Amino acid sequence: MKIEVLGSCCGNCQKTMELIGEVAREKGADIELVKIDDLKQIMGYGVMSTPGVVIDGTVVHAGGMPSRARVEQWLAGAETVAERAARCCG
Repeated sequence: MKIEVLGSCCGNCQKTMELIGEVAREKGADIELVKIDDLKQIMGYGVMSTPGVVIDGTVVHAGGMPSRARVEQWLAGAETVAERAARCCG
């Protein structure tokens, strides 16, 4: 699962990155977390208010920090590292 956080170097953007990373670690979710601060890329997603969150190419959030519960919902379907290893090499 690729998760992109859209926004400049604002505090809420950084906190959103940290929250997603923290929840992913707690759940053992295998994600690729990327920060996008290029305005043209952000506008390409149609996001006008940051932070924005894009999961596998789909905008799932824009404007303000998402709640922990919301992040947990996003990651509920994420494959864990152990599941990926079992599928790959099991």
